[in-house]
Amino acid sequence: MLLVLLQMLVIVSSAPRRCDPGIRGLCRPTVEEKPKCTDVLLSYCDDMPYTQTMFPNILGHKTREDAEAGAEYLLMSVVESLLGGECNPEIRMLGCSVVAPRCEKEKVLKPCRSTCEVVRKKCSHAFEGIDMAWPYFLDCDRFFVSDQEGCYDPLEGLRAEQDIEDVDNMEMPPPEDPVTTIKFSYHSNAQMISTLKKIEDRCSDVAKTYSIGRSMEGKELLVIEFSNNPGEHELLEPEMKYVGNMHGNEVLGRELLIYLAQYLCSEYLVGNERIQTLINTTRIHILPSMNPDGYEVAVSGAQDNTGDDEEESHRYDSWNIGRNNAQNVDLNRNFPDLTSIVYSRRRQKGYRTDHIPIPDYYWFGKVAPETYAVMKWIRSIPFVLSANFHGGDLVVSYPYDLSKHPLEHNIISSTPDEQVFKFLARTYASAHGTMSSESARCGPSRSNSEKGIINGAQWSSFSGGMQDFNYLHTNCFEVTVELGCDKFPPEEELFIGWHENHEALITFIEAAHRGIKGIVKDEEGNAIKGARISVRGIRHDVTTAENGDYWRLLTPGIHIVSASAPGYTRVWKKVHLPPRMQTAGRVDFVLQKAVLEPDMQEEDDSIPSMGTYDRFDPYNQYERYTLMADLSLNREERVEKPWWWSYFVQPGGPAPTWLLKHN
Repeated sequence: MLLVLLQMLVIVSSAPRRCDPGIRGLCRPTVEEKPKCTDVLLSYCDDMPYTQTMFPNILGHKTREDAEAGAEYLLMSVVESLLGGECNPEIRMLGCSVVAPRCEKEKVLKPCRSTCEVVRKKCSHAFEGIDMAWPYFLDCDRFFVSDQEGCYDPLEGLRAEQDIEDVDNMEMPPPEDPVTTIKFSYHSNAQMISTLKKIEDRCSDVAKTYSIGRSMEGKELLVIEFSNNPGEHELLEPEMKYVGNMHGNEVLGRELLIYLAQYLCSEYLVGNERIQTLINTTRIHILPSMNPDGYEVAVSGAQDNTGDDEEESHRYDSWNIGRNNAQNVDLNRNFPDLTSIVYSRRRQKGYRTDHIPIPDYYWFGKVAPETYAVMKWIRSIPFVLSANFHGGDLVVSYPYDLSKHPLEHNIISSTPDEQVFKFLARTYASAHGTMSSESARCGPSRSNSEKGIINGAQWSSFSGGMQDFNYLHTNCFEVTVELGCDKFPPEEELFIGWHENHEALITFIEAAHRGIKGIVKDEEGNAIKGARISVRGIRHDVTTAENGDYWRLLTPGIHIVSASAPGYTRVWKKVHLPPRMQTAGRVDFVLQKAVLEPDMQEEDDSIPSMGTYDRFDPYNQYERYTLMADLSLNREERVEKPWWWSYFVQPGGPAPTWLLKHN
């Protein structure tokens, strides 16, 4: 026992004495280690004219990791795409001189104010063009110093390279326009928006962007339109639309529509007669991504699967990653099921297959914001023709998507416009590089498709699809284009996708001019809105737009066409459309006033027990549902933010309000 006590005493006595401020000389002051120069390891700053930096930096980032996680470095990494290649790499290198400042002999050197002022004068308009404030960390007075204070030029290496390039390229032709030059690579949501905005600026006479709403996570659903009078519906000019990326993981269509927008702009500018004629006579609307939230999930899934040894297994597991929206809703099953209503009433006298009202019970289900936005969009514009793009097969399918079989077995379920839809589907498939070839077929449509086209219900029956809704609720004829069995093809195959589809994309737009068009007026020359255009033998009418004009897609041949409206007598005309006729035949109608027959208004405008066509979201259920679901963001505040804002807001982090022009 005594031996144990002696050992404990030795241990205690040998232990270092604790610091006691009351005993002089016992405590030694802590010496902080001075920051030292360290290698520049930021990937977006690896081309600076120096190799050493120091942390903490001028902005207060204590480590390289802190700098990489900051909104400043994020802006530097995407500024090229945000500004459409303008002022690159000047802005990025200027930012690097602040985020990763030059260090020599354990001392930080500051960049020259004169360089900053030159870049700001050159590039401030580019930031104004996207409604973004000049970045605070590029404040020339705050973070840069004068020549007399011993500064350095952060663009020194760049200037030397440019001087050499200028000498080498003195006799070279001017570079291609970066806005309209197609780069066959994938676009992030921010890059897609930036590209569309740049196209709008480059081709401002014929292009305009507009938003139809926002996704569940607040991303803008941006459309770009092409017309000789963008933003306006012109009398007798057909309107058509392309919709891509409805399923977030089916991405080729999204990229093709971005490339198409660039192509239309560039070819119009260089004087391509075919493209100029198309834009001058058609109003073309392009929505590259209907599901931007799902796309981001799909991109993350694709990156996670890169380089896996069991590639086939992973491809199967990731087949549907990102397909649905942020609510896990399949947008192509989320539209009102009007096809079932048509089937249930097809034996009733006077049943019809057009302008079917949306049943009230639909609004009490889960209506995705993306679905709602598209429904309002197609109700607000008199679209004639449409295609939506998917992946997973190589075929063009056409309505109906829902089988008429009582058990929904996959059987051909034709619309009254079966021949028109076959013609439209063949138009795309035949102009495609390989789609109509039997050797190129893939996916589940192989056994039933005919030269690259197939009836939707014969292929895979489902309800709530977008193409059925277009046909049964509006004047618009829509088909679904499946672009290939690889839903997320490698980037190096994007050029092949464009090469195979670009002629089909143009040819399909031209199909909006097939059939007949005209104006319906009364005897006094007043346009009649909502008049019905009927074709004998086809139980599906189209209606006139605000100014009395209409478009009716038809196949070549002889057709008996009539126009009618409540309070007017019906007028019939015989129309002959030659096989090689490439433009719509002009067929106008003048209707005479007549005594309104009993119940005619109800027959024309409503379906018993369902209400009228104009009855859209009567209980305001969508707004209530959205307000309940939108817990994380203030909806009114979010709408006021620029299109790029959500890209920089990180969950749990401070909002980079310095990016906003008006805080």
